[in-house]
Amino acid sequence: MQKIGLFFGSFNPIHVGHLIIANYMANYTDLTEVWFVVSPHNPLKKKDGLLNMYDRLEMVNLAIDKADCIRASDIEFRLPQPSYTIDTLIHLRERYPTKDFVLIMGSDNLATLKKWKNYEIILRDFFIYVYPRPGYDVTEWTNHPRVTFTETPLMEISSTFIRKAIKDHKNVQYFLPDKVLDFIDKKGVYL
Repeated sequence: MQKIGLFFGSFNPIHVGHLIIANYMANYTDLTEVWFVVSPHNPLKKKDGLLNMYDRLEMVNLAIDKADCIRASDIEFRLPQPSYTIDTLIHLRERYPTKDFVLIMGSDNLATLKKWKNYEIILRDFFIYVYPRPGYDVTEWTNHPRVTFTETPLMEISSTFIRKAIKDHKNVQYFLPDKVLDFIDKKGVYL
């Protein structure tokens, strides 16, 4: 059975930090593939400043153009909004019964997992692979049988930082793949 890592996010925009995490998960764990699941709207985040979902999906596709085992998914575009992870997981499991799905999340998200809709069902039915984020206490999850902490390189870059830098006309050249930067420049977004 293929083991697919699901990396949920707004990807507003996708940046090298996201790509490094996905690459690590796809190549240094037992995952067969990693799917970037572009979320139209995360219920725990404000919708202000969120670029249209099709533009965000396009940037993900541009960023992973030549990746072997990393894909983009628009599965949540066809589901009710706001997007709840449990609903997407159940939908994916029904649609792809021969695939085993694993959640990929940062320790920042793990720290708030108990606020998620039906988090108990997520923990009962799915595994979670966690990448480190500084400053979050996740010790309560250390010995949970469904939670695996990885040694993914620590990435302190954020989409919020990049959006602010673009708005302030700062150079973000090495934070984004060239094709994503070209897309942002041509569309004039985040200004």
